[in-house]
Amino acid sequence: METAEDRSPSRHRAIVTALAAEIERQARAGASRIDIEALAGAAEAAIEARPPAAAGRHPSELNATNDD
Repeated sequence: METAEDRSPSRHRAIVTALAAEIERQARAGASRIDIEALAGAAEAAIEARPPAAAGRHPSELNATNDD
């Protein structure tokens, strides 16, 4: 069942970007046919990719005691 997260614009954009990059890679390699398995792998990788849980500290927040 599709959830609201599945329909998110950022998820859609990630899939589009991954597919476009894979098609471009195949074209540069001189492929005469599109490798559907490679496209599926690119789409799966885009779907499974998750942003980091926390961004950490910004440079302006660092000082000598917390810069590691």
